[in-house]
Amino acid sequence: MSEQWPMTPIGDFLTQVWREETVDPSENYTVLGARWYGEGLFKKVMKSGQEICAKSVFRVHEGNFVYTGLFAWKGSFAVATKAVDGAHVSNEFRCFTGNPKRIDTYFLWFYFLRESARAPAFGLSTGVTPTSRNRLKESSFLRMKVPLPPLAEQRRVVARIEAIAAEINEARALRQQAIEEAEALLVAMAHRADLVLSEKESTGWKRKRLADVIQFVDDSHKVHPDRSYPNLGIYSFGRGLFRKPPIGGLATSAKALRRVKAGQFIHSRLFAFEGAYGRVTPEFDGTFVSQEYPTFNCDQQQVRSEFLAAYFKPAHVWKTVAAGSKGLDDRRQRVQPAQLMTHELWLPPISWQNRLAEVQSEVDAMKNLQADTAAELDALLPAILDKAFKGDL
Repeated sequence: MSEQWPMTPIGDFLTQVWREETVDPSENYTVLGARWYGEGLFKKVMKSGQEICAKSVFRVHEGNFVYTGLFAWKGSFAVATKAVDGAHVSNEFRCFTGNPKRIDTYFLWFYFLRESARAPAFGLSTGVTPTSRNRLKESSFLRMKVPLPPLAEQRRVVARIEAIAAEINEARALRQQAIEEAEALLVAMAHRADLVLSEKESTGWKRKRLADVIQFVDDSHKVHPDRSYPNLGIYSFGRGLFRKPPIGGLATSAKALRRVKAGQFIHSRLFAFEGAYGRVTPEFDGTFVSQEYPTFNCDQQQVRSEFLAAYFKPAHVWKTVAAGSKGLDDRRQRVQPAQLMTHELWLPPISWQNRLAEVQSEVDAMKNLQADTAAELDALLPAILDKAFKGDL
């Protein structure tokens, strides 16, 4: 911490405010929540007065410094932005106004973005248990001391941090945009909506049932209580596979688990209605899944799993497949392998699918690079904040 900045009690420049309003059953209220780790306030829900159990709510204005007593130890500190001006919070929130001649509330917010600054909030919190029920009382908060440079220096630091944060966010957005555009290209290649049927036929596209090109396989293995089984899940909306915690043989009631192989096509019977389809990539080779995840081998002479994964991304495809599924309600409809196999689609020549697979390979490499750079970007802002509050920014 900069030795030139005096450590000052927060109560010297913040004043608690209670803008209490009696809940009117005939009114609607925008209710706010606070994200952990200093990520700000958000509009949680719009509620009518009849839906609010409490007798009172509390109005927040732009520029107020806010935290939740229950989750201050998790970094639920924020400044109310213009977007949430006039919204309401529950009595779990603590709201303060700052002396405009002493404090820029964004400077204080950035101070509490640092993990080292949140630790004292945990130490001052009290509650029933040592974790989830700890509350930071406003009296303890106001006694906390923070570095307080002159107002002009606070504003300079805030402006510098905001400029760097904007650059970081822009870098993230550009990377995400590149991924989304590449994914859209894969979908376009799989469907070729720009071609009429006669053009597809003349260039070698064929109308096929999935049963003609993929085969259901059940490589099930008996579960042993002394073993641990690597496990995967499938994101909805065509977003592919992800690694789940391993399944312990003693912890599962399943008598058998299905092993998957790289290059297979896979879906979730339970969540196929919302796009839980994907391809088994090499990093998931040998992973195990429950019987809720049917797996299929692809006839390599006719179809590639990369093509199928791209084909099943659009909502209209998986909604068509799910239309005939049966279940307790819309969110319990299971898509069985036999039902999936009856689906008809236009299948491009394998040469075109190979080109699609090459693009997919480039997209995978781009995602891996993005994951590496994302970690670097995530570490950049904390480093900048530490530098700022050492007086070195």
